[in-house]
Amino acid sequence: MMTRLRDIQRSPMALLVLMSIAMPVAFNVWSALLNNFVVERANFTGIEIGILQSLREVPGFLAFTAVFVLLVLKEQTFALISLVMLGLGVAATGFFPSEYGLYFTTVLMSLGFHYFETIKQSLSLQWFTKEEAPARLGKLLAVGSVTSLVAYGALWVALEVFGWQYQTNFMVAGGVCLLLALVMWLVFPHFESEHPQNKQLVLRKRYWLYYLLTFLSGARRQIFVVFAAFLMVEKFGYSASEVTTLFLVNYVFNWVFAERIGRVIGAIGERAALSAEYLGLIVVFVAYGLVTDPVWAAALYVIDHMFFALAIAISTYFQKIADPKDLASSAGVSFTINHIAAVIIPAALGLVWVVSPSLVFYTGAAFAFLSLAASQWIPRHPEAGRETAFPGSSMVAPAVNQ
Repeated sequence: MMTRLRDIQRSPMALLVLMSIAMPVAFNVWSALLNNFVVERANFTGIEIGILQSLREVPGFLAFTAVFVLLVLKEQTFALISLVMLGLGVAATGFFPSEYGLYFTTVLMSLGFHYFETIKQSLSLQWFTKEEAPARLGKLLAVGSVTSLVAYGALWVALEVFGWQYQTNFMVAGGVCLLLALVMWLVFPHFESEHPQNKQLVLRKRYWLYYLLTFLSGARRQIFVVFAAFLMVEKFGYSASEVTTLFLVNYVFNWVFAERIGRVIGAIGERAALSAEYLGLIVVFVAYGLVTDPVWAAALYVIDHMFFALAIAISTYFQKIADPKDLASSAGVSFTINHIAAVIIPAALGLVWVVSPSLVFYTGAAFAFLSLAASQWIPRHPEAGRETAFPGSSMVAPAVNQ
């Protein structure tokens, strides 16, 4: 038994698993409660929720600054500090049911969330080989999904059986995240990377397709995260417990399929996987714009969420083409690129929402179409020096070593 515990303690994968548990406990409970909380307690409209979500994405836009923090802190330490910030922000949310109070707690929570996701992505790509990365990233996604299932199930019981108020639920979720961060700090040693990481910003021409796919992904995902859930509450009148049930269904699918999807990506390649994702999302976003039935809207929400696991392919594509020393710096840069549109789109489309919610989702379909077109430039077997290819041919764009 003690030998088994020591083996776990020495395993970077075990640490990543615990990280994959801590984050969704806090963040997903916050996400499940947020729309009802801001509507019921702070009287938010589409304009205020758009502003809040844009503010939430500002730390993501500033994720490139993580490389400067790494001049002082080791990546593993920075990841745990980020989890503490996330937990504090979520725990405090229920105490500030006002416009500016929610803006403050959201930014604090978001700083922790985005820095954590940046560093976790970097550590995962450093600690996994290229061969095992798709399956292991899928497994971590599945772990997060199981955790989300437990969290949403507990939240449903807290709301429907025990009648806990928003404040209590936010406090418990944030507190669990803080406790797990403390356990990871005390139990695990520091794990070194095989390749020492560059400690300055890295922006290379030969990564241009990865940057483009990341940018379009950020734009498209924000429309889902912000407005699909808001549609359920504002247009179809879903309660907090009903939204939680919907989230539970989403994560059942992720739990069942995420690790398998990771293996499929390893088998069929990144271009095929991303093409399937983007084709599906075009259909889903158009359907969002047309839906009038709350049951069909819920079905679209579940289908939309199912495609998220395929986005692993963007990370594995980059791992195959990147210099291993660029992973930490590039993680911050990619998160910033991902959030360029994310800072602007929620507030801008919040104004569009007031006029036409359907137009918001048609915009999402347009971003999905652009992503589909860009994904055709991924080679069947990407590697350093073979970063892009013309669709339908073996012609390879020359590598640019800068």
